[in-house]
Amino acid sequence: MSTDTLADGSPAARPTPLRGPGRRRARAGLTVLAIVLSVLSVFPVLWLITSALKPREAVTDGKLLPDDVTWENFRYVLTEVAFDRWLWNSFFTAAIITVLALFFHSMAAYALARLRFPGRDGIFVVIFSTLLITPPVILIPLFIVVREMGMLDSYAALIIPPLFNAFGIFLLRQFYLGIPRELEEAAIADGAGYWRIYWSIILPLSRPILAALSVFFFLANWNAFAWPLVATSSENLTVTQVGIASFTTQYGSNWNYILAAAVVAVIPMLMLFLFFQRQMVESIKTSGLK
Repeated sequence: MSTDTLADGSPAARPTPLRGPGRRRARAGLTVLAIVLSVLSVFPVLWLITSALKPREAVTDGKLLPDDVTWENFRYVLTEVAFDRWLWNSFFTAAIITVLALFFHSMAAYALARLRFPGRDGIFVVIFSTLLITPPVILIPLFIVVREMGMLDSYAALIIPPLFNAFGIFLLRQFYLGIPRELEEAAIADGAGYWRIYWSIILPLSRPILAALSVFFFLANWNAFAWPLVATSSENLTVTQVGIASFTTQYGSNWNYILAAAVVAVIPMLMLFLFFQRQMVESIKTSGLK
């Protein structure tokens, strides 16, 4: 331990940085911990993939590696059921919701962060308070509203209700509060209006946070189950998660088909994450800048 002197002259002890063997042992311990956590996080994915290659009777045998590898599960999922239609419905609805939600949320967040109008803070409090309401609570009232509007069993029923997301508005508003006002003041001095400022300055600066939110929104709507199950009954509107649930029967579950379908369904999400990985990291790095 090394000592220092306080303002009153009394010595104050401070820890000496680890050096030599102590520092190497600490780094080795952190490395081992990181490896263990990585294995624990990757193991469910490996189990999913290997179990999808097993016949039905061997799925629950408790072994990680299959004794007999079969591609019959994937052949059945891709050819015997309308899995391509399920994927298309999930992709179409998730993509439309993501694009529209980011557009409207960014405009609402910019107005709540920068514009001055009566009731602005109250509106934000009301929007933020909806985060305390869980989706199952509003499932029945939302169903009644959609039914009265004549949108049941249509793409409109799958797209319009999930558009509003208070989390996206809140996160974008906090991001916009950190943008220097000097940029907007300079644009106003050049004769730009609010729409021009939003389109030419705010949106380009928002690319990292919008990329991160696009992954979150797309993933949430890709995995949607409860609302599509309630709002649609047509087989042409079946989404991926509802379709996968159809492999479960009254007397049992076809786990080999369920796991194979889950592997196929996760591939688009993995590609989306890899494509937007750099933007997501950039949004995390810049979220605390002022």
